[in-house]
Amino acid sequence: MTAPATTAPESAAAPGPAAALKALYVYGITPAGVRAPRSPGVDGSPVGLLTESGLCAAVSDAPPRLRPRRRDLLAHQAVLDELAAQGPVLPMRFAVLSPRTDTLLAQLRSDAAHLTRQLDGVRGCVELNVKGTVVPGHFADLVRRDDRLRTLALRTRRRPDYEANVRLGEAIALSVRREARRTAREVVDRLAPLAVRTVQGATDDEQVLSASFLLRSADEARFREAVAERSRACGDRLALSVTGPLPCYSFVDPRPAPPAGR
Repeated sequence: MTAPATTAPESAAAPGPAAALKALYVYGITPAGVRAPRSPGVDGSPVGLLTESGLCAAVSDAPPRLRPRRRDLLAHQAVLDELAAQGPVLPMRFAVLSPRTDTLLAQLRSDAAHLTRQLDGVRGCVELNVKGTVVPGHFADLVRRDDRLRTLALRTRRRPDYEANVRLGEAIALSVRREARRTAREVVDRLAPLAVRTVQGATDDEQVLSASFLLRSADEARFREAVAERSRACGDRLALSVTGPLPCYSFVDPRPAPPAGR
C-alpha cells in the first residue's frame, strides 16, 4: 500500500500493483471498524489498517532492518494497547512480517472464520500473568518441620566440616524449592476458578510459578485482590507479582489448524 496510515476498503483488489508488492510489519488483527492507531509503529512508521472479510490487520511498512530495540518493542506494544482499548485483538509477536500486501489480504480472506472465532474467544477479556519467585529465607521453619533436615542439621552442628555443610545446604535448597513449587500449585488452584482459561509458562529453580490467566475485564479487580490475599498467605515462601493487563498473547493462535491427516 502506498500510505500505511490509510485504511484500505474491504476488498483484496483495493491496493494498486506497487502497494501490493510491499512488505509489511504486522501488529495484530481486529474486527473491522476500529480506528487506526495514532501511535507511531516500529522505526517510527505510521500505522494503518488493511480491511478484508470483516477483519482488520494493523500494519506499517516493514523497516529495512528489524532489531529488538527497546523503542521498537515499546512502539509495538503501544499500537496493540490502542487496538485493545477498542475491542478484541489477536496480537502478533514482535517482528512478524508479511511479504506482500495482497498476500496478507488473501490470508485474512481465507482464514476469516478461524480468526473471527479467535477474536470471539477473547472478546471482553484481558490477560494477566502471575509469577512466583522462591523466598530463600524461610529455611529455618523447614528445618523445624522436616525430621530429615533437622537430623542433618544437628549432625552438621556437632561435627562441622566442609562436606557436611555442603550436604546440608543442598538438602535445604532442595526442600525450599519443593515447598515453593507446592505453594505455586496451591496459588494456581486458588486463582484458576476466577479465570476463563489458564496457561502455565516455563519455570526454573528460582521462578517456580509463571501462569497466564484469561479474565473477563469485569473480574480483573477481584482477581488482583485474590493474588494479594495469596501473597499475604505465602509471602514467606513465594514472592508473587502480577503483570498486565496484556494483549491476550497466550490465548490466541492466528494460524488455523492444518487439515486432518496432514
